[in-house]
Amino acid sequence: MLFISCSQAQETTLLDSKHSKDKKVLIVYLSRTKNTKAVAEIIHQNVGGKLIALEIQNPYPKNYQETVAQVSKENELGFLPPLKTKIDSIEQYDIVFVGFPTWGMQLPPPMKSFLSQYNLKGKTIIPFNTNAGYGIGNSFDKVKELSPESKVLEGFTIKGGIERDGILFVMEGEKRVEAERKVKEWLNKIGYHNGTND
Repeated sequence: MLFISCSQAQETTLLDSKHSKDKKVLIVYLSRTKNTKAVAEIIHQNVGGKLIALEIQNPYPKNYQETVAQVSKENELGFLPPLKTKIDSIEQYDIVFVGFPTWGMQLPPPMKSFLSQYNLKGKTIIPFNTNAGYGIGNSFDKVKELSPESKVLEGFTIKGGIERDGILFVMEGEKRVEAERKVKEWLNKIGYHNGTND
């Protein structure tokens, strides 16, 4: 029974790719301590496309606790912070990777802003995540909820830093090598066999 349900789930997570390399790729990421940025760069090395950092008009405080309090309030109120980042002609992209850290076991408000502001209907969305060891929370489910007319594939997650404990950027040395290996395995699993560095 478990095998059957796994097989069915796997079918829905593969790219409908005749050739992934023929698809136009956009990689949008939110990164506070640069760990998600590092994963975004690894994905970019493997699949090519356009790489864009997501920024908001009014940046979060540098102080971690202040940011936690602000994000908690934004989640409670359903507030979507206005984006500074502008993406032209988003309709040209077929595949959109969206990367973010886990904040309060949820999808960060700026990524909610992005998914709510841009029309991704008919596109393939592929989430990726870094977290402090507690996992993705409900973030991947929220991506699906905010993208009802898109195909959302199986996401990627990896442990990054633990900002609460003062452990910030960790995606270097052996950790980066491990991340590169895991990203490649994940891309292969979701059917991304024809990555390009164009």
